[in-house]
Amino acid sequence: MAFPYMEATVGFMILIYIFETYLCLRQYAALKLPTLPRPLEGIISREEFEMSRAYNLDKSYLHFVRLAVNIIKDTVILYFGVIPWFWKIWGAFFVYIGLENQILHTLAFLAGYMIGLQVTDLPFSLYSTFVIQARHGIDKKTISLFLEDIFLEICFYIAIGPPIVVAIIVLVQKGGPYLVIYLWGFMYSFYILVISLYPFAIDPFFNKFTTLPHRRLKRNIENLASSLKFPLRRILLVDSSTTSSHYNVFMYGIFKTKQIFIYETFIQQCEIDEVVAVIANELGHWNHRHTMYKFIAMQVLNFLLLGGYYTLARNSKDLFRSFGFDTQPVVIGIILFQYTLIPLQKLVDFILNLVCRSFEFQADAFAKKLGYSKPLQAVLVKLRNTDDSFQEKNLVEMNMDPWYSAYHCSPPSLVERLAALDESNDKAD
Repeated sequence: MAFPYMEATVGFMILIYIFETYLCLRQYAALKLPTLPRPLEGIISREEFEMSRAYNLDKSYLHFVRLAVNIIKDTVILYFGVIPWFWKIWGAFFVYIGLENQILHTLAFLAGYMIGLQVTDLPFSLYSTFVIQARHGIDKKTISLFLEDIFLEICFYIAIGPPIVVAIIVLVQKGGPYLVIYLWGFMYSFYILVISLYPFAIDPFFNKFTTLPHRRLKRNIENLASSLKFPLRRILLVDSSTTSSHYNVFMYGIFKTKQIFIYETFIQQCEIDEVVAVIANELGHWNHRHTMYKFIAMQVLNFLLLGGYYTLARNSKDLFRSFGFDTQPVVIGIILFQYTLIPLQKLVDFILNLVCRSFEFQADAFAKKLGYSKPLQAVLVKLRNTDDSFQEKNLVEMNMDPWYSAYHCSPPSLVERLAALDESNDKAD
């Protein structure tokens, strides 16, 4: 008897939805707490606390709706065979016009599939940007800029998507017993190419860059980088004031081409030593080789995933039949394999999240060793640290459920980081 891949996948998705909704309910209860956590007492005003609560409760409401809509959408797509139905429609179309070809068929299917996903997510993006963030004074983006960003993203995907899809199809068809090595080599080469070209050929379409004009700040950053033998090539200012009040500082580049990017709004709201403290934190990641470790982990995981794809999706007709396919198209095999991996992916993501949290604590400790503990604490209170960037002034989730934080928050929450820095200061004293 064939294994029911589709039914098992839908069942696991529903279980994960229930678990993640439970964590969100725990976090919602934490957000409702009317008191400040101890590390923020005397630092955050009552007005700031209430602003934060209101904003994050609004985000929480939207997140509940989004979770529910997504699980319903994904369940319908899989259980009622929307993917094979859509694939067969395009197949019949190309047969009708006399251009039956797997590559054209795949590109048309993926274009429609991605547009469908974008359309279903668009209402949430619009509501988040123009209702929630606008209501709380975070995002200044206009409809025209919002649509322009979507248009540029579509152009980007059109430019790089078809060549990648064609390369993968050809490699799978011609790869033979060395398919996994060929696919991994292609993905690795593409990744290196993107991170090499991104700041020069891609990001300028979305942001405007100029050389940092603040001489004292530039000198302090260069001195810090030089003292750590960091191969800094240049420091760039990102003009973000017309589109957002978000804040960000990040480093980019490989080998000897390191660059530091600083948002203009970040400099406007922070003292010089606070900006340098954030740079010190980023240099802590570089000094401890966190980026390299994450890169190696990503490559190992990619290789294992490709091995799993080769073993299951390439050699199991039952997988395709379970999801409603009579044939075994290359890209469909990748999509179905990703669906079946959802439980394992969630587990791996959680483990990586714990590792990234420990990296952030380590980077904070590094900045503290350099003498930036107090400025770093001050800037963390001012700014929101999300996905390795400092964002969303004064609207951080101040009360965090520990389970929710451990599962979702990388880097750790503001309160956790402040508590860790306080502990470091106490030990130092």
